[in-house]
Amino acid sequence: MWRIPEVIKDIHIDLETFSSVPIKYGGYIYSESPDAEVLYFSYSINGGPVIKIDVANGEQIPDYILSAIADDKIIKWAHNAAFERIFLSYWLKRNYPEYFKSYSIPEDSVSNYLNPRSWKCTMIWAAYLGLPLSLEGAGAVLGLDKQKLQEGKDLIKYFCVPCKPTKSNGGRTRNMPSDAPEKWEAFGNYNIRDVEVEMGIHDKLSRFPVPDEVWEQYWQDQEINDRGILLDMDVVNNAIKFDAFSKARLMGTLKDKTDLENPNSVAQLKEWLESKGIETDSLDKKAIVSLLKTVPTDVADVLKLRQQLAKSSVKKYQAMANSVCADGRARGMFQFYGANRTGRWAGRIVQLQNLPQNHMEDLEVARDIVKSGDYEFMTMMYDDVPDALSQLIRTAFIPKPGYKFCVSDFSAIEARVLSFLAKEKWRMDVFKKNGDIYCASASAMFGVPVEKHGQNAHLRQKGKIAELALGYGGSDGALKSMGALEMGLTEEELKPLVNSWRNANPNIVQFWWDVDLQVKNAIKKRTATETHGIKFVYQSGMLFITLPSGRRLTYIKPKIGENKFGGESVTYEGVGTNKKWERIESYGPKFVENIVQAISRDILCYAMKTLSHCFIVGHVHDELIIEASKDVDINAICEQMGRTPDWIEGLALNADGYCTEFYKKD
Repeated sequence: MWRIPEVIKDIHIDLETFSSVPIKYGGYIYSESPDAEVLYFSYSINGGPVIKIDVANGEQIPDYILSAIADDKIIKWAHNAAFERIFLSYWLKRNYPEYFKSYSIPEDSVSNYLNPRSWKCTMIWAAYLGLPLSLEGAGAVLGLDKQKLQEGKDLIKYFCVPCKPTKSNGGRTRNMPSDAPEKWEAFGNYNIRDVEVEMGIHDKLSRFPVPDEVWEQYWQDQEINDRGILLDMDVVNNAIKFDAFSKARLMGTLKDKTDLENPNSVAQLKEWLESKGIETDSLDKKAIVSLLKTVPTDVADVLKLRQQLAKSSVKKYQAMANSVCADGRARGMFQFYGANRTGRWAGRIVQLQNLPQNHMEDLEVARDIVKSGDYEFMTMMYDDVPDALSQLIRTAFIPKPGYKFCVSDFSAIEARVLSFLAKEKWRMDVFKKNGDIYCASASAMFGVPVEKHGQNAHLRQKGKIAELALGYGGSDGALKSMGALEMGLTEEELKPLVNSWRNANPNIVQFWWDVDLQVKNAIKKRTATETHGIKFVYQSGMLFITLPSGRRLTYIKPKIGENKFGGESVTYEGVGTNKKWERIESYGPKFVENIVQAISRDILCYAMKTLSHCFIVGHVHDELIIEASKDVDINAICEQMGRTPDWIEGLALNADGYCTEFYKKD
């Protein structure tokens, strides 16, 4: 018979839970719901047998487990541990407040949550090694003896979410264990199996541990997610109302102009265009922009109205309204290691990483109108209400009363890192002087002085698009994707532009192919290679790339294949663009892109660590959003953020910033 160990070192945990709030709104608001409860609680202590507790049927979680959950010296493991930690935080506060302990100071907003520093996550471990984030996906790729049970999705749908009342179910709005005892028993087995799979992943990956520094970064990420970011709910709710009013008006106007029953229907609008002698395969943004150049005025008016109708800005506001917690803060916006090729974050829920930019000169005026709720005044001031609402999305994020936002970001960090690694001296000199890289690039490409508002200023735009599109091996297609043709460049100009940029940056071009060669050598010879301070090693069926910070990028089952041009290429297994596990092709410039973005990410992490005494509430790409008291000096934050880590000595960094009463793109 199994006995409780005298010393508990770690616990593997999995919960099955119920809440009337959809989980897609985020784990925080899901867990905060008053009806949220634990159904099953399965655990394993120190790698021992899995114990299942049927909480929904009255079984009690032992006191030593409750105590261990709150004990910062005992490591709790789970797959997507953030969910277990957040849910148990609320659950303990409601049911066993004597066991709950937070890590808050009075000025912070993390008081509802258990300290993340005693939690570790097998999902993060899997992501660190280039595996799928899901428990099912990671277990399948690792070939575990015990795999996640397939019937779990149906059982979760049956027991974990409200059900629709029908005659056949007696009008109930929730399925209880007594409604389907056999399903309930199967659900318990599913709960046990999840812990077993989680432990299997842990054992399989034990030879390749996550570095302590990465766990430190994860804990800081959890703290930022716990802190959340305050929302101006007047702006959010009024924006949703304004959008509904606007869409109703636009639909009415479109119906009058086209006599269509539903002018928002692609099929119906295509038929209407055909009746006007205009044929198009698509009505997406690019197609409409192209059509607007040639169609008659009456047709252009309809297409412009449809563009406004198609604006999806309200989805962001709706996501804010759905995810906001009781204290007015939105939480869980950032997924640590969401991009597992580089270790960068991915956005969740509101997706701060892809918010529309704001270009309105009267941004504060527009925001005040929305906050006031005066829709008629809004329509008087702005012809395109959906566009105005789109530009105001960022402004819904605000600091708490008495505070301000200090927003600081790195200047051209990827270009700086790429130039430093490749030892492209003229570029490094530009960055040391904090010069304009677009002007300098254009000058190097065309052999003439280029000044932003001076001589040959027209060439700066070519320098800019070349810089943005060509640093990682891009050619004509990359320029087109960056909007080169829409910016006025011709097809004939693209290839010469590519050649000019590459001729001006020979060391970067050489860096691409040096990396390409050393990756191939490492795979072919099953050995360790190095170039430009980056180390490559083939080990245990994986290619590891060691960055200057010591962190490693992982490529699973790499091999040498043949590309579509008949040349050698590297392929490896990973999550592809369709989010399926597949074999992915890569080559030198693409590996360089991963390396540069990964190093840029590590530099941001270094800055976050040096600024960890501040209330960081968000980060977007290479930008930090800090909730600061009114007397904080933005220059001091930028100076600290711009410090170069000792592991990449010589890299010239620069951070710029501004203070604001609401979030915006300055």
